[in-house]
Amino acid sequence: MTSGARIAAPAIVAFIKDAMLAVGVPDGDADKIAELMTEADLTGADAHGVFRLPQYVRRIRAGGCNPCANISVIKTAPATALVDGDNGMGHLVMTRVADTAIEMARKVGVAWVGAKRSNHAGAAGVYAAMTLPHDMIGIYAVVANANHMPVWGSAENLLGTNPLAVAVPAGDEPPVVLDIATTVVSYGTVKAYKLQGRDMPEGWMIAPDGKPLTDSARSGEGLLLPIGGHKGSGLALVLGLLAGTLNGAAFGRDVVDFNNNDTDACDTGHFLIVLDVSRFLPLAAFKTEADRHLRDLRNSQVLPGFDAIRLPGEQRRLRRIERARDGVPVLPEVVELLDKLAGELNIRPLRARM
Repeated sequence: MTSGARIAAPAIVAFIKDAMLAVGVPDGDADKIAELMTEADLTGADAHGVFRLPQYVRRIRAGGCNPCANISVIKTAPATALVDGDNGMGHLVMTRVADTAIEMARKVGVAWVGAKRSNHAGAAGVYAAMTLPHDMIGIYAVVANANHMPVWGSAENLLGTNPLAVAVPAGDEPPVVLDIATTVVSYGTVKAYKLQGRDMPEGWMIAPDGKPLTDSARSGEGLLLPIGGHKGSGLALVLGLLAGTLNGAAFGRDVVDFNNNDTDACDTGHFLIVLDVSRFLPLAAFKTEADRHLRDLRNSQVLPGFDAIRLPGEQRRLRRIERARDGVPVLPEVVELLDKLAGELNIRPLRARM
């Protein structure tokens, strides 16, 4: 979403916090949710920030998500743990996961922390990148909160977009942050197209008969296509088993479609792997080598038809700087939805904070 009104990040944070407080989320938790949702907007994951707020509020009010969750950690070994989210907001569950994994990796060099009984947590890259201030590598995945992709060769949606994010620190270069869905496009982007009444590009979705589907109004009946054909389908399947089944969380037919069901618990599963770089190489040496390789890649010969070589994480950092300075672009259709929400919650409209 590159067009729309520019709204200062602090105003978005305050609006989200007010909305969370209005539906019974405790003050400190509301702060953290608002911070992480806005971080998604600042870094360019526009379909996972304030855009999601009406849906989150709707589920909390309907009883599908616990606003006062008692999140707990079960340490199963020196390098592994399982977090029980008590059906709380995914942003809070993943904050506990990241804090736990980083502390464990600091002690033993590596940590794998899973989560169950969680909910949608927004942009995957936000959680992988939580390791970067600690000079650690983060690898994050989650079972998406709705099934929009079939296993390769099927006409039935039994897999989600199941995102994967990896964050790797560097020196003077921007850290590498790869954040991808296992589908050609995230379903949040599809929802944004539907909200605007825009046709989708061919190649995003197909109808159950296998023909291209470009009408975003019909996206609910379509099947998202995987990245790389059968390879993306296989990756989504493996991540579903690791983030869902391994944690005792939902996967496959057990996944609750949170777009169409506000009352049932989603039992979302996530995992975060954290690696302490200094357990493999001296930190300075790793960063120097990472910088060298990243510069080699960026300065390699450009293929005809491309204006530059862009590495994962570069635009993310530049976008964050630009949006923190100039404001976050929010589509007029989204502002309208958020102001309607403000009226329902009796809080100050977003438009009045611009």
